[in-house]
Amino acid sequence: MCSVFPAVYAAPGIYVVKNYFYYYLFKFSAALGEEVFYITFLPFTYWNIDHSVSRRMIIIWSIVMYIGQVSKDILKWPRPLSPPVVKLERRTDAEYGMPSTHAMAATAISFSFLIATTNQYKYPFELGLTGAFVFSTLVCLSRLYTGMHTVLDVIGGALISAVLLVLLYPAWDFIDHLLLTSPFCPLLSIAVPLVLCYNYPKLDYYSPTRADTTTILGAGAGATVGFWLNNQYAAPAYTSENFQLGFPLITGTILMVVLARFFVGICIILLTRQLMKNVVLGMLCYRYKFPIGDLEARRRLEVEVPYKFITYSSVGFSATVIVPLLHQLLGLI
Repeated sequence: MCSVFPAVYAAPGIYVVKNYFYYYLFKFSAALGEEVFYITFLPFTYWNIDHSVSRRMIIIWSIVMYIGQVSKDILKWPRPLSPPVVKLERRTDAEYGMPSTHAMAATAISFSFLIATTNQYKYPFELGLTGAFVFSTLVCLSRLYTGMHTVLDVIGGALISAVLLVLLYPAWDFIDHLLLTSPFCPLLSIAVPLVLCYNYPKLDYYSPTRADTTTILGAGAGATVGFWLNNQYAAPAYTSENFQLGFPLITGTILMVVLARFFVGICIILLTRQLMKNVVLGMLCYRYKFPIGDLEARRRLEVEVPYKFITYSSVGFSATVIVPLLHQLLGLI
């Protein structure tokens, strides 16, 4: 299936592309399981589609990704050898392979979106099922094409995610209600992920899995605190007005408003991320006495966890609280 073959193995990353359609299709599909997708699609859903749909996806995504990342570092199954495969990515090569968290995330997000919107809106179920299947399949196939996972890694990731969805679905509404109404929600939303990050499985060498896990749990924690605050001090989430029978007709005006919300929101998110990165990293550099360019120091537990967690919890909070307030001030709601 792979249309990319090595030209020279002496230098990593050198290969010959023999089918550009597959190459760009699967490189794009691989990006659908990475931060660039999470930081755009999940907030977009919150700003433009439905708060309850977004809440459920973020909760499921956080749980599924944590279990997937930890499973990698417990099982310690290696990625495919190169050669014979050609690896088109280098950043995640230091991670273990089983299960594929791309496959897990794609399955969890696409099918939780399908389930949540089916409960909220009336539209052809077959259309939604086809969309979820195509999305998750493309991401799964991209992991094989890019040489980052075996077939077993991908199937294992998709199956684990599917099992978790089945197990969590009966408690879906209860968890959502608890996170929105419990007075302990803000404290637990921060404390539990932090404990999990600081007690992440230790490896014999550095792997980006802990940093990625902290990023995901931090974003989920910040968003959850935002959900709780919005339910307490803005419009309550559990009102009959939030239930809609169908998607509104897309007009030119609605499209412009949607694009304006997205543009404003993404700008705020990116500014928040960059600002918090600089501030938090600067404070940690001062506290632990290391230069900002010292990559090894930034990988230490006492630096990496607070750096990633504070930065991305701020991003999650900004996406769910600051951006909607700005939308309201600008008349976009």
